[in-house]
Amino acid sequence: MTAEEMEFAWAALGGDPALLPRISTVVRDGVLPARLPVRELARACVGVCALAAAELGARRAGRAEVPRVRVDDGAVGTAFVSERHLLIDGRAPVTFAPLSRFWRTADGWVRTHANYPHHRERLLAALSVPEGMPDPVAAVGAALAERSSRDVEEAVYAAGGLAVASRTAKEWAAHGQGSAVAARPLVEHHRADTAHARVLPALAPIGGTLQLPAAGVRVLDLTRVIAGPVATRTLALLGADVLRVDPPGMPEILDQHADTGFGKRSATLDLAADPDSFEALLAEADVVVTGYRPGALDRFGLSPEALMARRPGLVVAQVSAWGAYGPWAGRRGFDSLVQVATGIASVEGSVEQPGALPAQALDHGTGYLLAAAVLRALTERLDGGGGRVVRLSLARTAAWLTDGIERGPDGLDVYEGLYEGPEAWLAERDSRLGRLRYALPPVSFEGGPCDWWRPPGPWGADEARWG
Repeated sequence: MTAEEMEFAWAALGGDPALLPRISTVVRDGVLPARLPVRELARACVGVCALAAAELGARRAGRAEVPRVRVDDGAVGTAFVSERHLLIDGRAPVTFAPLSRFWRTADGWVRTHANYPHHRERLLAALSVPEGMPDPVAAVGAALAERSSRDVEEAVYAAGGLAVASRTAKEWAAHGQGSAVAARPLVEHHRADTAHARVLPALAPIGGTLQLPAAGVRVLDLTRVIAGPVATRTLALLGADVLRVDPPGMPEILDQHADTGFGKRSATLDLAADPDSFEALLAEADVVVTGYRPGALDRFGLSPEALMARRPGLVVAQVSAWGAYGPWAGRRGFDSLVQVATGIASVEGSVEQPGALPAQALDHGTGYLLAAAVLRALTERLDGGGGRVVRLSLARTAAWLTDGIERGPDGLDVYEGLYEGPEAWLAERDSRLGRLRYALPPVSFEGGPCDWWRPPGPWGADEARWG
């Protein structure tokens, strides 16, 4: 039996409820400890992703029975902080820059995000803090202490930077974006055309073992940071040919690229200067995944409607911070900022200061849900062709976490006691980036993969073509 959160997520994906008993769970105490039910959210997101993979594999192989799925809290908890477990030649990762943090304001708190150089520059400009200050943290702190949280939020956003005022859940519910998000389903998905896409070949056994569920599926990965890259990293694990494409002038942060680059190739492409190369990729793609703020790619002809007009039958998957609707639809955002806006930081904090979840769980959870939505769209397409559009947002996942999940192991199968650390779910291998220690994938089902077929390589080092 499965818990209610698994049932809710599977229903949101349009899955057949008769398949849910195929999932079993290994429960471990001490995984992702928090006041909110983070472990339960993580378990559900990974569980439905694994079930969607098993379902697609069974359908493509012509098998009546879907393989059994096993969700282990230890593997899930380790993977949800994969960016913290990564080591490159023994070096620990850098997760947040010095100016990405909570700050006291005149009337409360804000959280900023300045990991990328251009976001740092815009934050400093909005606060009139000159570059080159000997102690920029002290200078920013002094500037923020004199202003209200909401004033800072609007001023930094107007400058193209990232700062969000800390709100309670009640304040977020009364906000225009909070109410817009709450009115939407966890996973938005619809059939967008009736064209027949490229028919995926049946899966044949190789040496007695079935091919991976997404074998032969071509995925164009236009995502950044965590949620989108986690989704495409998962599709790569399941056999998809994933090509990540970035603009040449915006390199990804090395540690983030390494953590989410397993199984993929990475290329750069100037969409404005070389549209023909992108069109050649699109002409053979099965899936396009985007992770930029809504509307940001439309000027390049990359809206779902424009993409499917040129590639009928395509699956287009979109993930954003705030959703594609409401007053904040066009705003940039990251997991840490969504936690602050939606009241999560208030719940997880103290009287002295807001807090944070034990993982960037909105990013990771939404990433696995996005991969699941793509897998389910591919399964549905086997029945009648037609393009699909799926949309998720970190803010909607946050609403599910804060007001939709109950704690407890009711209905779960195996209790293993206390989580004793991540070692059982870590691995090492050599790569072009150096010797890597990394978290193993948590998606597990009978006959499924245990690791990625290739480690990440240098950012932008591959050709912009299908393998």
